[in-house]
Amino acid sequence: MTQDVEMKDQQPAAASLTITSADSSSILQHLKEIVALIEAGAYEREVRRIVRAVRLTIALRKKLKTSLLSAFLSYAVVPGSDVHTRLSSFLPKEDEQDMEVDTATSVPQPPAKNFLPEIEAYCALIVLIFLIDQKKYNEAKACSSYSIARLKNLNRRTVDVLASRLFFYYSLSYELTGDLAEIRGNLLSLHRIATLRHDELGQETLLNLLLRNYLHYNLYDKAEKLRSKAPRFEAHSNQQFCRYLFYLGKIRTIQLEYTDAKESLLQAARKAPVAALGFRVQCNKWAVIVRLLLGEIPERTVFMQQGMEQSLRPYFELTNAVRIGDLELFKSVADKFSSIFSSDGTQNLIVRLRHNVIRTGLRNISISYSRISLVDVAKKLRLDSKNPVADAESIVAKAIRDGAIDATLDHSKGWMVSKDTVDIYSTNEPQAAFNSRIAFCLNMHNEAVRALRFPSNSHKEKEIAEKRRERQQQEQELAKHIAEEDDDDF
Repeated sequence: MTQDVEMKDQQPAAASLTITSADSSSILQHLKEIVALIEAGAYEREVRRIVRAVRLTIALRKKLKTSLLSAFLSYAVVPGSDVHTRLSSFLPKEDEQDMEVDTATSVPQPPAKNFLPEIEAYCALIVLIFLIDQKKYNEAKACSSYSIARLKNLNRRTVDVLASRLFFYYSLSYELTGDLAEIRGNLLSLHRIATLRHDELGQETLLNLLLRNYLHYNLYDKAEKLRSKAPRFEAHSNQQFCRYLFYLGKIRTIQLEYTDAKESLLQAARKAPVAALGFRVQCNKWAVIVRLLLGEIPERTVFMQQGMEQSLRPYFELTNAVRIGDLELFKSVADKFSSIFSSDGTQNLIVRLRHNVIRTGLRNISISYSRISLVDVAKKLRLDSKNPVADAESIVAKAIRDGAIDATLDHSKGWMVSKDTVDIYSTNEPQAAFNSRIAFCLNMHNEAVRALRFPSNSHKEKEIAEKRRERQQQEQELAKHIAEEDDDDF
């Protein structure tokens, strides 16, 4: 809010960039005002204005046309220059229906005397966004490669914001064409350059792009090595931080560190913007799987979030199968939505859930029956192996050893005998839980009290007393001197 107020005071023309018409001339005029905003930010070295310009451009991206961009390039870049020629060559040929720009506004105005690298980076960015929106992926690859090659020679803090966006679309253009592995070495080189230049926003963006690159090809070990050795600093972009948490959660999930993975994924889903619906859906999908692997059952409200009901429907049915402990239902759900699970990258995790389903079903059986034969256990669990009784016996033995069920195994008679359910309130467990909660509350209170304490002001009080003593002594000497002068005058 403070930044917006200051922007209005210093740049009234740019602050009034509210899109009220789809007219091409008005859009071109908005682009010219954005260029003026970037120039002001470059000359005054205010990164906030560059960020503002990028946000305004994102609002205009759906209304861009080839003829409009051609006119804009002629205004922002020196016509006939190498930059103008290369960027114009990436644009598709103009159609007759595209020629709607008013002549009064489309006449190229004289560009700035000193051509700024920020303007060049912005022109490359807007052309690249237009090509990706028009699904001209090969042209977008060529444009992004040209722009990244030009950026390597620039070391200005006002270019960092535009460079981070170019890095993102550079990776996206190669991902859309299936050539993501080609730029991995170049991304590592760019990350090293950003580190040497202390470009923290560029480091954030490039680290996430590299993690995405590795995870796209299931190179989780390399992704973890890069993540662990990358420099740490305070996050500058909430969007990049959310992406980092999501990738970290995926890595931790594959490494069987489900508790840390759950925390990272849920935090990424909470911090993500409301408009990023697709990202939040992916975070919730992985978080549901991780919670199921931890033995938790997600709340029903997780699957009923606005805009996510349809996307999370397969995971809701999967959760229901795990909750019931029905192995046959679990297999039918896994087969029914196998294509969705494969596209989400969670197919291998769902295979891990089979053991949780069996354990849940076995727990339900141990609660329902005081004694049951292993043959009936195999039938109720619906084990489809060659020797279901032997498998049921091993499953029961492992569950008893892990403490999942409170029962004994009679090998001679082939029975599973459940122990009597003990009233938990007759034990010391409620008292221990109550004591731990009280200790937690007291600890939090003590920490809050310590945080409110301030260091003593004894040294300040001592300084004040010394100053007061010196002042009184000076006043006494001055009064004595005045009295002596009065005596002399008398």
